Amino acid sequence: MGTVFSFDVRGGEPGAVRTALEEAVTRLHRVDEVFSTYREDSQISRLVRGEITVEECDPEVAEVLELGAEAERVSDGWFSTRYEGRLDPTGIVKGWAAEHAAQRLAAAGASGVSVNGGGDVQLLGVPGPHRPWRVGVSDPLRPGTLAAVISAAGADELAVATSGTAERGAHIVDPRTGRSAVTDLVAVTVVGPRLTWVDAWATAAFAMGSRAGLDWLESLPDVEALLITAGDEVRCTGGLARRLG
Repeated sequence: MGTVFSFDVRGGEPGAVRTALEEAVTRLHRVDEVFSTYREDSQISRLVRGEITVEECDPEVAEVLELGAEAERVSDGWFSTRYEGRLDPTGIVKGWAAEHAAQRLAAAGASGVSVNGGGDVQLLGVPGPHRPWRVGVSDPLRPGTLAAVISAAGADELAVATSGTAERGAHIVDPRTGRSAVTDLVAVTVVGPRLTWVDAWATAAFAMGSRAGLDWLESLPDVEALLITAGDEVRCTGGLARRLG
């Protein structure tokens, strides 16, 4: 998946949680083996070359492709699992994998779980009594400072994902042209229950641009967002204020 994962796990029986953590890490490595577009022997690479079918892949491949198709439908094509005409589901795999890792740890008895995959975070439970998880959102125009702090207060699960150009440059593609998205945005942060979706929605909204992206995000249930333009204008969905901590 080409990124670093980190875990913050609270509570639970230590042995059970440690085993679940080891299983989660092993599973992330397996996901990379299956879905990497940089590995010639990955199932996705072999699928693209026509050497195997979806039915011959691990069941998770069909699951991820279905999720990608749903994201493409909901975003009216602004999210895509294709790059330069080839199948490339990496835009949805990272969020999906981090979400599943967090769920595995919570199922093992952890009372609070934070899984961070390259800056996108899935939160479950709480880090301590009367203490919600909080996630800082970097200001892309002022390195080393925060544009906002998102609080998970009152939510059993919350995810935060950001798409933009600050860390990786112009890497987001406009599915209509196949070239880098031309947009007035420098960052889009989306907040919602599941990282699988908020990660995909952040990518799609960035490609849309600030006006269309904000209107579309406002239409999605259980989703809030913060958009920052190259002109240093901050735009937010109507309900974001209740998530600022």
